[in-house]
Amino acid sequence: MKLDFSSEVPIYLQITAGMEDAIFTGAFPENTQVPSTTELSASLQINPATVLKGMNLLADEGLLYKKRGLGLFVAEGAAERIREKRRRQFYEKYVMSLVAEARKLRLTKEEVMEWMERGFSK
Repeated sequence: MKLDFSSEVPIYLQITAGMEDAIFTGAFPENTQVPSTTELSASLQINPATVLKGMNLLADEGLLYKKRGLGLFVAEGAAERIREKRRRQFYEKYVMSLVAEARKLRLTKEEVMEWMERGFSK
């Protein structure tokens, strides 16, 4: 996981996004332990409280669960929940802006769909 200290995105959110991506891509399968706050803070050379804040967000979303005395583990169905979240974000960010711009350009639905088909065929 790489952090961008010059980014406007807070470090704890970058940690959340990095761990979420690792879960989604299978680097951390369901019911496996993720690195501890201490391990992550040492490897990333940042404050453990910052790592904890990011990890707690994942736990709050139900993507991680705590085992007392053992640490954090990936919850069952976490990758699928991330997929659904990303699908919603894709729709809101890309599809809705595409539709808005198409309307401004007075493109028909058929024209947009034709271009989409062309894009998928490349």
